[in-house]
Amino acid sequence: MEAVVSDLVAPEDLLKFEKKYNGELVQGTATKETKFEYAWCLIRSKYTEDIKKGIVLLEELVQKASKDDSRDFLFYLSVANYRLKDYERALKFVRTLLRNEPGNKQALDLEKLIDKALKKDGLVGMAIVGGIGLGVAGLAGLIGLAVSKGARS
Repeated sequence: MEAVVSDLVAPEDLLKFEKKYNGELVQGTATKETKFEYAWCLIRSKYTEDIKKGIVLLEELVQKASKDDSRDFLFYLSVANYRLKDYERALKFVRTLLRNEPGNKQALDLEKLIDKALKKDGLVGMAIVGGIGLGVAGLAGLIGLAVSKGARS
């Protein structure tokens, strides 16, 4: 699963699918397949703005999708949000997919990966808050010591 969430698109592939997508838009509307291919490339970009653009396209697709089609859209929405470190949204999408397909192995693996990242993020956040708390307490102690020395002089 790590390979799926860390896979980067080749720049020439992104350009190829962007050109195809924009070409269809000029004709009127991009097909569902072209929109998905372009979104799939965008969410695998190393650039945050591309990933966000891919999310918008996938969200448009999932709104109009059948249950079968929504599987891929929800999975890649989850992957995209994971890549942006928006683990809460990633979890929301993968759990929606799992409600429809409780035995989906890829989705179950992705859910585990997201849970692991959430826990790690939570521990890092707690360590940062704890470190700040210790720093403030230490500073207060130093100020108290300085004040008490100043009062004795």
